[in-house]
Amino acid sequence: MKSSRSFAITLFLLAMVALGLRPALAQSPGAELTAAAGNFLAALTPEQKAKTVFDLKSEERVNWHFVPKERKGLPFKEMSPAQRHLAHALLGSVLSQRGVFKVATLMSLEQVLHELENNAPHRDADLYYLSVFGTPGKDVWGWRIEGHHLSMNFVVRGDTVLASTPSFLGVNPAEVRRGPRQGLRLLSVEEDLGRQLAKSLDADQRKLGFIATEAPRDIITGAERKVKPLVPAGLPATQLNPEQRELLKRLIQEYVHRHRAEVAEADRRRIEAAGWQNISFAWAGSLEPGQGHYYRIQGPTFLLEYDNTQNNANHIHTVWRDFENDFGEDALRKHYEQAAHPR
Repeated sequence: MKSSRSFAITLFLLAMVALGLRPALAQSPGAELTAAAGNFLAALTPEQKAKTVFDLKSEERVNWHFVPKERKGLPFKEMSPAQRHLAHALLGSVLSQRGVFKVATLMSLEQVLHELENNAPHRDADLYYLSVFGTPGKDVWGWRIEGHHLSMNFVVRGDTVLASTPSFLGVNPAEVRRGPRQGLRLLSVEEDLGRQLAKSLDADQRKLGFIATEAPRDIITGAERKVKPLVPAGLPATQLNPEQRELLKRLIQEYVHRHRAEVAEADRRRIEAAGWQNISFAWAGSLEPGQGHYYRIQGPTFLLEYDNTQNNANHIHTVWRDFENDFGEDALRKHYEQAAHPR
C-alpha cells in the first residue's frame, strides 16, 4: 500500500513538471541544479569523472563553439542508460518544458542530417558533451552542455543561477522537407515572429530597422568569448507602436523562457531594470520565407542574434549574449572581490 502511494505521488509530481508546474515546496534553481549535478557525477566511473570535471578557472569553461567537432567533456555516446537519464535530469533542472523540448529535438535532428548526408559519421545524436566546472554545492560552480548547434552555459552559487549565457541553439534543417519527420520546424516561432515584426514596420520605421538588403552569412558575434553592442543598433522600441512593442516582447520571451521560470524571471527583471524602451530591433535580408534573413534584438545588457542564410535559408543559428555576465564573468568578479575583502 505504501509503495503504491509513493508511486502515485511520484507520477503526480512528474505530471506537474510536464505541465510546466512545480510543487509549492520545490527547491530553488540553484539547489535543484546542484542536486542534479551531484547525482550525475556520483553515477560516473573515475575515468568518466576525469573527463567531465574541470577546475572552475579552467580555460575550457570559456572555450565554446556550436560547430560539429570533437570536444572535451563526457559525450552521451559514452554514458550508460542510467547515466543518460541523470544527464537529462540535469538539463531539466534548469530548462523549462519548452526548453527541454527544443534541446532534445535539436539533438535528434543529427540523425536527420546523418541520413541526408549519406550516413556521415560526424552526424551523431549522441555526440553532445557534458562538462562540470568546480564542485557542485561547494562555493561557485558551473556546467555546460555542448555539441553541434547547442551550447548552454551556467554558473551557480547556492540557490542562485548566476549566469545562463552564452546560450546558443541552432537547427538544420530548419524545416524538415522529406522523410517521416517532414514538416517539423523546431524554431518556427523565432522565425515567424521576427518576420511578422519586420513586415509590420512602415516606410519610416524601416529606415532605421532595416540595416542591410543582404543578410550576413552567420551570426555576427560568432563564438566570440566576449561581445560588445553591435552597430547600427536598429529601430528603438520607442518608435514602435503598441502592437509592434507587444510582438517584440513576445519574441524576446520566446528566447528567455527556454529556461525555467525563476531563471527566465531574473532575465526579465534585468531587461526591465535597463528599460524596455532602450531595446532596439534590426532586420537584414529578405522578408520572404525561404530567402536569407537575419535579425537582432539589442538592449543595454543583452544581445539576441538570429540568422537563417545557409543551406538555401533552411539553417538557423540563434544566440543570447550578456554584455557583462557571459560565463558569469561579472558575478564571479564580484564574488572574488568580496571573498578577498570580507566586510
